[in-house]
Amino acid sequence: MSGPLAALVREQRKRHADGLRLASVSAAIVGAASVLLLGLSGWFLTGAAIAGLAGVASAQIFNVLLPSAGIRLLAILRTAFRYLERLSGHAAALKALAVIRPRLYASLAAAPPAQALALSRGEASARLVQDVDAVETRLIRLSAPWGAGAAVAAGLAMAAPAGWASALVVALAVAASVVGVRALAHRLTARTAQAIQQAAGELKDTLAAYAAAASELRVYGVQDRAAAEIAAKGARLDALKRDAVAASGWVAVLQGAILGLAVALVLAFAHDAATPLAAMAGLAAAMALEGLVGIGKAFEQEAGADAAAERLDAVLVHAPGPPSNLALMHPRLSLGDVELKPGDRLVLTGPSGCGKTTILERLLGLRSKKAAHPGECQDPDGITLELAPKRAEPLQSSTQPSDLGPGIRRDERNNYLALSGLDITQLDPSVVRRAFAHAPQDAGMIAGTVRANLALAGAHADDALWNALADAALEARVRVLPQGLDTWIGENGERLSGGERRRLSLARALLRDAPWLLLDEPTEGLDPATEALVVERLDARLKRTGQGLILVSHRPAPRALCDQELPISPPGAIG
Repeated sequence: MSGPLAALVREQRKRHADGLRLASVSAAIVGAASVLLLGLSGWFLTGAAIAGLAGVASAQIFNVLLPSAGIRLLAILRTAFRYLERLSGHAAALKALAVIRPRLYASLAAAPPAQALALSRGEASARLVQDVDAVETRLIRLSAPWGAGAAVAAGLAMAAPAGWASALVVALAVAASVVGVRALAHRLTARTAQAIQQAAGELKDTLAAYAAAASELRVYGVQDRAAAEIAAKGARLDALKRDAVAASGWVAVLQGAILGLAVALVLAFAHDAATPLAAMAGLAAAMALEGLVGIGKAFEQEAGADAAAERLDAVLVHAPGPPSNLALMHPRLSLGDVELKPGDRLVLTGPSGCGKTTILERLLGLRSKKAAHPGECQDPDGITLELAPKRAEPLQSSTQPSDLGPGIRRDERNNYLALSGLDITQLDPSVVRRAFAHAPQDAGMIAGTVRANLALAGAHADDALWNALADAALEARVRVLPQGLDTWIGENGERLSGGERRRLSLARALLRDAPWLLLDEPTEGLDPATEALVVERLDARLKRTGQGLILVSHRPAPRALCDQELPISPPGAIG
């Protein structure tokens, strides 16, 4: 396995080497103890039975204490070290996942917009949950080869006293089991594993989409159709899982057939040996092959783990780099031929669909601009780069129309979008985003509490949270909630009204310590009195903090906050 995920896994294996090493040693002890326990038990029971049948004298001289003590010791060792193996192996794997999942999430956030935004909720969930679970399984099973190796070694050692032919049968059976199980597992599970991941992602997407539109489904009377579609996708996933279980069954059948044949041959070749030794050899052969079950499970999961690794590599390649040294403490902002100084307030105006929201998203690095002008080139991710970017000139006029949408018309002297005179498309998006706080038109909420949603803007004391809520005219509403800041607001804030969600999104943006505030229709859906209160408090906050404002709004009240206007009128806009 090679690639970003492999490097990350190697890093975590090195970091948690002690735990993984303890799990491997424990697995080896468990494997050897299991074989020795059953082999010794077979020898002991057979010898005791023969001694009992031979008469009282033979039974009295038969050593019962030593073998029984050995059996008890092996049973204790097997139980204790199996627990230790699970404890240390899972602990190391979970600690590794505590690093891998956040790294993966950060990589998703750092990916080019064309890739990051193309992932549906189901696909993103599958990456973060199912694909990472496949990596966890691979980490946990690192100890399996050690356990299997110890079991095989113990099996050969206990089969050898019954004759070299019996030991050779065990060795050949082990080789046949490894080769046969791997070939069969790859053939049966190669396509099923990937199909299960895709089907699970599709089912999650469908469930999320219909859950969000539950009210509309009832109003239009199409809930049965939605339920049927969900059921169909669920049935497809169930069918794929049944195929996977059937594949595991066939692997188990092959392992059982090899085990049965091996035991029969070991007993056949041990006919000249003493009966207790033959019994010991047969049972040891059975347990040695039983010790390969973990290897077989690993083979079954190998195809799915490899496919998961490829999908994760495609995301992890965009892992964020070290922080940039670019100083953005008080950046100027250029939009076409309009240059804004820190603290300036600008409203973008124009008909619906003209690209106002797109401008905000491009400022945040959430959209890519296609190369459309001489002197520009487009990299593989669709990001426009200027070959010779120039600094934006001082503001001349902010009231003349400027085409900043699909058919961009711009002055050759200026950058399209620039921060401190530098073309935004050439800057690290993670650096650029530190300059902005954003309240989008569609206020997205996480399933959690008021506090959890505000915490997306960073860790803040309760006083800061209440101040932000007050500036968004939402403090009084939150204070009367059952648990205040810790009140659960449901999936996507479904327990709040649309206006309350919008104001909660505004409060979250106000918490972010950024020089520029980007607001997209912040008062849409509010009654006039609440809107006036939000505008009044927002104006006071901007004056107090000196924060700059870029506003998109069709409503006159919030537009009065701004002293500059930039009309957007691209050709071919639709209303």
